[in-house]
Amino acid sequence: MFVEAIEGRVADREGLRRQLERWMTELRPGARGFLGSTAGVTDEGEAVAFARFETSADAKANSERPEQGQWWAETQTCFDGEVHFTDSDDVDSFRAGGSDDARFVQIMKGRSMDRDQVHALDEQFELNGATFRPDLLGGFRMWTGPDSYIEVAYFTNETEARQGESSDPPAELAAQMGEFEKLMAHIEFTDLRDPWLF
Repeated sequence: MFVEAIEGRVADREGLRRQLERWMTELRPGARGFLGSTAGVTDEGEAVAFARFETSADAKANSERPEQGQWWAETQTCFDGEVHFTDSDDVDSFRAGGSDDARFVQIMKGRSMDRDQVHALDEQFELNGATFRPDLLGGFRMWTGPDSYIEVAYFTNETEARQGESSDPPAELAAQMGEFEKLMAHIEFTDLRDPWLF
């Protein structure tokens, strides 16, 4: 899977949403390999979007379409200042991956001291985590460097997510989750309380 993250300060929130809805109606039919997108605006007025494609070649082909260029020229006016792009085809998915059933999405940026160990802990959580955290529908982690990542987690809703994160894990998961927290350092959290899911 290939993911492109788009971030910038929003100038026209509703205009941005209309543009994304327009893309789904007018441009989506010609976007080969498109898997879905997640977007929204934070309480602080920062817009963020993640576009998922099957491959980087599919994403490149989409970006080269003339209609895509025209759409982006119009969409860019919805931002206030520079827009930042981050691409990755080094992506891990967990549970259901990106979920259109989510009513709350949390984005985490950070660094990991031991990526192989993170993968091992992910696999262990997949085996035992569904019962403990039914609020967590799924998500993905895009690696943006050897040890840096952006993780996007999809939850049933914010209330259940907050309850879940404050709950004590069962004995079979406690040690694993403690180890996971040690491995994932300097995390920056961003919340989308009104996620736009396509």
